[in-house]
Amino acid sequence: MDEATPPGGRSSVALVTGGGRGLGRAIAQTLSAAGVSVGLVGRDPGPLEEVVSLLAGPAFAVAADVTDPQMVARAVQAVEAKLGAVDLLVNGAGLRDPERAMPWQADPDAWWRVVEVNLRGPLLLTEAVLPTMLERGRGRILEMASGVGLRAEPGYSAYSVSKAALLRWVDNLAAGLGPDSGVRVLAASPGLVRTDMTEGMWEGLADSAYGSADAICAVARRFAAGDLDALHGWYVHAAKDDLDALLAVAGSAGEHARRLRLRGYGDDDPQA
Repeated sequence: MDEATPPGGRSSVALVTGGGRGLGRAIAQTLSAAGVSVGLVGRDPGPLEEVVSLLAGPAFAVAADVTDPQMVARAVQAVEAKLGAVDLLVNGAGLRDPERAMPWQADPDAWWRVVEVNLRGPLLLTEAVLPTMLERGRGRILEMASGVGLRAEPGYSAYSVSKAALLRWVDNLAAGLGPDSGVRVLAASPGLVRTDMTEGMWEGLADSAYGSADAICAVARRFAAGDLDALHGWYVHAAKDDLDALLAVAGSAGEHARRLRLRGYGDDDPQA
């Protein structure tokens, strides 16, 4: 291994959920252009096959519901049979509340479906790929987070709650994956990027309010290359953060840096 190669090696096979449209599609194209073989998972086979036709290198798509354990297991098996063992998982599949409503007004089944896709999906995909990663001593998991998970958003409470829970999920994964595991996990928010989901949530916003997908694609590309392994367990905001500045302080920032924590009211707060 040359000196430029990170300890975990560069990711050569990625599995991207939600890869048929939006950010998942953009990330898949970026990774493929960087020489990564890409497996795609999504609900609709049509868009998935379209993305496969656009990718620069080896690619394979499987239609599956990320909340169904059997479908997830079969999808991962199919991707690995075609492309090889997955060493980068990008959990990009996501869902928002179908309409703006106060928490007590939301349809409970629709509310829970959002949580299932945004939290159960990453759980099932991680459980499907992590054993092989640990066996090989290498792997990376990128979770698509959101700034909405860091604040109250009562009109879209299911989305907000599920994204907050996703940050705690990353926190637990990172704590469980010791430094010798060779597996790294990162939560990344893309910022406000125009997609079908965001247009439905934030109607009426000016074009200038939206950024491009370039920032989150850069995070995915650098994470795949091993450049961001020092940010294991962190939350980063792709559109706002200077990744090199974060890397420069990663070793001295403390165990709670960029993790979901309770903020105490002062030095005397017993919970601080």
